[in-house]
Amino acid sequence: MSSLPITDTVVHAFAQLVDDSGNSGSYREPTHSDIEFQVNAAGLAAFDPKQQGQQIGKAKRVRAVLYEAMTANPVGGSRFVMGLLGKIRACGGFRVGAPNFVGSDAIANAKSACDGVGFVLADDGALSPKVLTALRGPELTDALLGYARRAQRGAEDAALVAGTGKDLLEATAAHVLMTIRGSYPVGANFQGLLGMAFIALDLAVPEMPEVHGESPIRAMERGLFATALGVNRVRNKQGSGHGRPWLPTLTDAEAKAAIESVGTVAGYLLAKLATHGR
Repeated sequence: MSSLPITDTVVHAFAQLVDDSGNSGSYREPTHSDIEFQVNAAGLAAFDPKQQGQQIGKAKRVRAVLYEAMTANPVGGSRFVMGLLGKIRACGGFRVGAPNFVGSDAIANAKSACDGVGFVLADDGALSPKVLTALRGPELTDALLGYARRAQRGAEDAALVAGTGKDLLEATAAHVLMTIRGSYPVGANFQGLLGMAFIALDLAVPEMPEVHGESPIRAMERGLFATALGVNRVRNKQGSGHGRPWLPTLTDAEAKAAIESVGTVAGYLLAKLATHGR
C-alpha cells in the first residue's frame, strides 16, 4: 500500500488513538513497550523522547515522534503510523465494547484525518487509498486484496471501491487484464470484462464445455463466474459513492451473501494472478 502522508492533523489524530490519560488510572493497549517496538521498527528511535530518558505519556510520545519524523523522516513516520494502527486493530481498539476500544470520537477524528490525505479508514480500522487509479502493480494488488478480504467478512462498504462508483469485481478484472496484457477495454460491459479476466488467468467460464477428465476445480470456476454475474444484476447502479450498493428490495441476508460473494470471487482472481505464469 502507498504511504500515508504525515500531516499535523494525522499526528494529532493518531496520538488520540493511544491516549488513555483520562481513564482514571485504567490503561489500555498498546503499551509503552508496544509503541517502542513500532518506533524502533520504523527507524525512529532517535526521535523518541522516552528512549532519551524523558517520562512522558503515550499520546505525547507518539505526537513527539511523528512531529520529528514529519520533516526528518516522513517514510519512517508513515511506517510507524501503519505499524501502530495495526497494533491498535489487533488489540481491539476499533471494536466497540472491547477493553481497549479507543472511543468513537477518536476514531471519527482519525477517519477525518485520513480522508484529508487521500485514505479511507474503515470502522474496523482497515486503511485503504481513496483513489486506486493512482496505484499500479503490486500496490494495487494489495489494495484490492484488502477490499476483497473485508468483503468476505461482510463489510458492505468494501463492495464498491471507495471514492469511485466502480464495483470491486470490475476493478479486479481490469487490474488482472492490465497486469497480464497491459491494457483492458474501457467500454466493455461487466460480463465481457470479467470473462476476459477469467480467460487471461486460464480459468473456466460457463461458455467452455466440460471436458472429460477435467479437474473439479473447473466446475467451481464456472460457478464463481455465474455467481459474479448474478451479484452484478442485484447491484444498485445508482448507488455509487456513499449510496447503498444493492437494490433496495434485497433483504439483509441477501445483501450480505452478495457482499461475501464479491469478496470470494475477487480474492480468487487475485490469488490466481499472484501465481500466474509461474
